[in-house]
Amino acid sequence: MSEPTPRTRLIREHERGVYDRAEVYKILDAGFICHVGFVQNGQPFVIPTGYGRNGDVLYLHGSAASRMLKEVNQGVPVCVTVTLLDGLVLARSIFNHSMNYRSVVILGSARVVDEPAEKLEALRRLSEHIIPERWQDTRFPNERELKATTILRLPIEEFSAKVRQGPVVDDAEDMFYPTWAGILPLPVIPGTPIPDEKLGAGIRVPDYVRNYARK
Repeated sequence: MSEPTPRTRLIREHERGVYDRAEVYKILDAGFICHVGFVQNGQPFVIPTGYGRNGDVLYLHGSAASRMLKEVNQGVPVCVTVTLLDGLVLARSIFNHSMNYRSVVILGSARVVDEPAEKLEALRRLSEHIIPERWQDTRFPNERELKATTILRLPIEEFSAKVRQGPVVDDAEDMFYPTWAGILPLPVIPGTPIPDEKLGAGIRVPDYVRNYARK
């Protein structure tokens, strides 16, 4: 269990706060996209991007021409968030409607990864985060592609999670209101793989695609 800082300790609905590193990592490992918040010349920006985790480090991915990545590498404080929506909570009153969700907030400063081996490993982590086993099944990045890609390294040191999982919570006077109440689950369910129209003959859908399931 990690102790929250004054910046990460939940004030409102504090009972939903999660500060256990292992539980936070489960949420990070289940997501696809993070949002990176930073301020440039007094203007706040929030940019979505891909990510991957290696132990206590989060790797952020983007183009070498990205304004966000150039700005963040100057040591500007960032706020990285990941949110998973698990379901809609439909109550008898509009006021008590809610959502079941899991979210993580990480505060810190990220730096560009310059060391070639770490950069390649970070890209592998990003790939395996999205779809395990794909990295070994594709052409690796060449020198030109590596130069066009920027990877940021963000230590996961100051963080917290907020989780809401559970049933409808209605006021006692609304319990007999004649409307449906309950949970509408919103799981991530992969569809049927669609082959590229120029795919070579005899190339079958790999098992890691056919049987894909999110953690």
